[in-house]
Amino acid sequence: MSFVASAQSYPARPVHLVVGVAAGGSPDIIARLMAQWLSEQLGQPFVVDNRAGAAGNIGTEFAVKAAPDGYTLLLALSANAINASLYNDLPFNFINDTAPVASIATIPLIMEVNPSVPANTVPEFIAYAKANPGKINMASGGVGSPLHVAGELFKMMASVDMIHVPYRSEALALPDLIGGQVQVMFGVMPASLGYVRAGKLRALAVTTPKRQEALPDVPAMAEFLPGYDARGWYGIVVPKATSSEIIEKLNSAINAGLADPQLKAHLVDVGCSVFAGPPADFGKFIASETEKWAKVVKFAGIKPQ
Repeated sequence: MSFVASAQSYPARPVHLVVGVAAGGSPDIIARLMAQWLSEQLGQPFVVDNRAGAAGNIGTEFAVKAAPDGYTLLLALSANAINASLYNDLPFNFINDTAPVASIATIPLIMEVNPSVPANTVPEFIAYAKANPGKINMASGGVGSPLHVAGELFKMMASVDMIHVPYRSEALALPDLIGGQVQVMFGVMPASLGYVRAGKLRALAVTTPKRQEALPDVPAMAEFLPGYDARGWYGIVVPKATSSEIIEKLNSAINAGLADPQLKAHLVDVGCSVFAGPPADFGKFIASETEKWAKVVKFAGIKPQ
C-alpha cells in the first residue's frame, strides 16, 4: 500500500498520543482535550499514553523511536526545546528525529513577587536586584524547568544576580513564595492567577510578547526588555519519516479543533492561548526555541539534577 493510500484510510486503528508527564497536569489536560477532538473528527480512538520520567525524555524517546506510521504521536512541550541543550547524552535528537505536525497552545508565565518586595514595576525590581546582588531568592519548579530558564533569561537580559531555589514542583514553591521564604518566581499563569487577584502575590509582568487578556493591566516583559519571550507551549510531533499526507491530515483536524469555539474555550479555561498554524511554522518555532534556550542554559551553566 502506498503512503498516499494509507493516508486516505488513516487512521484505520487506535492512535496513541504519548505525553511525557504524569496524568493530571496542564500537558495531560491539553492532550486529553485534543485526543477527544481527534477521536470525534477522525473516527478512531486517540488514546493518551502517559510515560512520565526524566523530565519528559522517557516519553519522548519512546515516541520518536516508534514506527513512522501516524499511530504514535507525541505531545511536544517547551521542555523538549530546553532539554536539547540541558542533557548532552540524550539517545535522540529532538529536531532531527521528529516532524512537526501542529502547534496547539502557549501558556503565559507571570513574573510575580512576594508583596514585601519593594518593587511595583520591572524597572524598580531590576534596580532593587542590582542594589542587592545575590540576596534575592528566585523559586522555580525544578532545575531546567521552563520556570527556571524563564528566570535565567531575565537574569541574563537584565544583568542581575539572584539565587535560584529549585523546588520539586511549582505547587511546592508557591506556598514559600506567598510566605516570603523566596521573593520572586516566574510562574505559569493558571497556577498563579488566583493568588495575584487575591493580592497574595504581585504581578510585575507577563512573559509573553504582548499583554494578556486575563491581566490587562500587567505589562509584557518585552515593554522593558525588548525581545524577552518565555512561554510554555504545546504541540504535536511525529517520528521523522511519517508521510506528509498523514501530517497534513492531522494538522487540518487539529487546526479545525483550535477554531472550534467549545474547544477554544476549554483551552482558555486552563490558562492557554490558542497557537494554530501549518507544520512548517511549528518547525521553525521549535528551532528558534531550541536555539534561544541553548544560549540561556550555557550562559547560566545549568546542569540537570
